[in-house]
Amino acid sequence: MSERPLNDENGDLEPGETGTPGAADRFEEIVDAETDRDPDLAVIEAGSRTLRTQGGPPQGDGVPARPEDPEVDRALREVEAELAGRWGETKLDPSLVRMEALMDILGQPQRAYPAIHITGTNGKTSTARMIEALLGAFDLRTGRYTSPHVQSVTERISLDGAPIPAERFIETYRDIKPYVEMVDEREDFRMSFFEVITGMAFAAFADAPVDVAVVEVGMGGTWDATNVVDGTVAVVTPIALDHTDRLGSTPGDIATEKAGIVKSGATVVLSQQPVDAAQVLLKHAVEVDATVAREGMEFGVVGREVAVGGQLLTLRGLGGEYEEVFLPLYGAHQAHNAAVALAAVEAFFGIGSQHARPLDIDVVRRAFAAVTSPGRLEVVRRSPTVVLDAAHNPAGARVTADGITEAFGFSRLIGVVGTSADKDVRGLLEAFEPIFAEVVVTRNSTPRAMDVDELAGVAVEVFGAERVQVEPRLDDALEAAITLAEEESEYSGAGVLVTGSVITVGEARLLLGRG
Repeated sequence: MSERPLNDENGDLEPGETGTPGAADRFEEIVDAETDRDPDLAVIEAGSRTLRTQGGPPQGDGVPARPEDPEVDRALREVEAELAGRWGETKLDPSLVRMEALMDILGQPQRAYPAIHITGTNGKTSTARMIEALLGAFDLRTGRYTSPHVQSVTERISLDGAPIPAERFIETYRDIKPYVEMVDEREDFRMSFFEVITGMAFAAFADAPVDVAVVEVGMGGTWDATNVVDGTVAVVTPIALDHTDRLGSTPGDIATEKAGIVKSGATVVLSQQPVDAAQVLLKHAVEVDATVAREGMEFGVVGREVAVGGQLLTLRGLGGEYEEVFLPLYGAHQAHNAAVALAAVEAFFGIGSQHARPLDIDVVRRAFAAVTSPGRLEVVRRSPTVVLDAAHNPAGARVTADGITEAFGFSRLIGVVGTSADKDVRGLLEAFEPIFAEVVVTRNSTPRAMDVDELAGVAVEVFGAERVQVEPRLDDALEAAITLAEEESEYSGAGVLVTGSVITVGEARLLLGRG
């Protein structure tokens, strides 16, 4: 195997350069840190009426490193350890009883601001980040709550487009901890990790205070911990099969759960959906007298061109067309996410229901041009190009495969795949098979990771033994993939795609110097 180092201090290496030593040592530090945490902390996708008609965008990529102050880092690790002692995000009691009890004790902080509530299977976090950027560009103070995180748990709670500082995260946890313990004592089950951090987010937003909260569902909708908010705008991104053991075995079944975030009198913004899911969502909208805006009908993508560093879009919103909008993200799916985000913000401002004038085009352009979405077709290295994408189900893998093919045109693409054991791994691998010349299967550091030999067995069935390499450690897998991408000079346009899990992407990001 090549002795070529994985990264330099900036995460990039040019041919012939040497990088900082100790990638394996750093990987061991990552593993040691992860084993002290709950595995889910690093992981964890015709209405009654129809619409016809700086605080500043976030800077950087929004992925914080560990605190530099040793005392702050120690305190944050203590909070993480306490959260890890609770139920993880994949162990659920489908009930809002505990969240409602906590909100009552805290004085209903989630009602101190309007909210845009987002559910769906894929695209939720990217859409949330776009909505946040648009609202911030129109001088609104924003709070954003998303999950899972890529590298740091503090990413989940953002104010003004940036994750809250570790000190504030710790302070917020300590502030609500006594009230969480009161709920623990009187309910049948203690509050889960996700419930506690959701309560932290709502409290932090009220304390800020924010003008509007952008809230992403954790799983489902009806009984998700976030569903104590009453979103004036509800957004449903594309629904596909994921978490079928909890949400249902068809898109329609899953839509039944997700429709629960659409409240009486709200506006619901629907991305393009499978027919059975759309029927369920529209029926629910009629029942609760919600206003509906549908992609492909009231809004959508008019045109898109691949551009350097992203794509150039023409979007049709609820108030008119928006031309020459540059989005620094790759893939047709991100263009559709942008259309949904734009319609959601227009609906929040009353466009289509109260008036029909469009948003200021210059502000819209500035906001979209500043959007980032870490771990979503994110380039983290050149020579060869290494791309990270958190696709973890077949639907996500298909749009990732289309996006990387369109945007990069690699002559040879090597996959690095590490998945969770509870996912449709065969479906994911089959989606990537047409674009991977070879695949290196590996695992991340958490107990939820699929056994590497079991993953290799599925990969051999999909790719054939000659196209599969097994590297149990992620750092070795990255080095092996980079070596395969470089091994023949004729493949000067080769690249590497790291995918399969948010955890895998987050750990690869650290190893490649982006954390």
